[in-house]
Amino acid sequence: MRLATWNVNSVRSRSARIVDWLVRESVDVLAMQEIKCTDAQFPRAAFEDAGYEVVLHGLNQWNGVAIASRHPIDDVEVGFPGMPGFEKGVEGLDLPQEARAIGATTGGVRVWSLYVPNGRSLDDPHYAYKLDWLAKLTDATRAWAASDLPFALTGDFNIAPTDGDVGDPSLIPGLSTHISPAERAAFEALLAAGLTDVVRPLVPTGYTYWDYKQLRFPRNEGLRIDFVLGSPAFAAAVTGAAIHRDERKGDAPSDHVPVVVDLDLHPEDDDDRPMIF
Repeated sequence: MRLATWNVNSVRSRSARIVDWLVRESVDVLAMQEIKCTDAQFPRAAFEDAGYEVVLHGLNQWNGVAIASRHPIDDVEVGFPGMPGFEKGVEGLDLPQEARAIGATTGGVRVWSLYVPNGRSLDDPHYAYKLDWLAKLTDATRAWAASDLPFALTGDFNIAPTDGDVGDPSLIPGLSTHISPAERAAFEALLAAGLTDVVRPLVPTGYTYWDYKQLRFPRNEGLRIDFVLGSPAFAAAVTGAAIHRDERKGDAPSDHVPVVVDLDLHPEDDDDRPMIF
């Protein structure tokens, strides 16, 4: 199975490009973020004509997540247990939940497409919301880790967890989100809940996001903020990984690029085969 995650930054603007890439790269499952549309607005026909079933959660022109698969999709879940909400200028419980998480089982894998809150600035309420959102995701991950089903959290995490994941000179330690100690600690806590970054060991360098401004992409001043984090069973099945940097080129690209992993979920095990005499 080939699985990918991609913050597409408006699926309606880029549906032809996304579907062309899916078919060209023979991707089986794609988790998308920032689809920026409702269910009724999603260009479903383009995906279905290419052989993909789609499930999504989109509320308006902001945020939005989706999963497209060439396999049947089951057990769709919108949001995760305990996921907090956010409303600007409002505090308290039961705030409106944003379209930031969708999970589904497909091809023998449980996949979550996640769009972690940006945080905006270290003194913004959105930053506290981001840390709370990550803490609740970590709690949910501990519960999911009890399952034998391979699972992965994929998507745009809006965190560059190490200095090697940062090439954007506009990010300043102590002043910028995405690289603050609290965000990095939250990312490490998520890994400690039972996950592995399955891409970096196979792709030791490279970014996944470049701002549109100030020639960030030509200068390769990017960030690695898009991840595939897998459970032990998922990680054990990974046979390859890639960051498709060229998708940041061409006409009207997203500011993110796809991150891809290849899985062998049913490896042959000679020791388990019956002996024939």
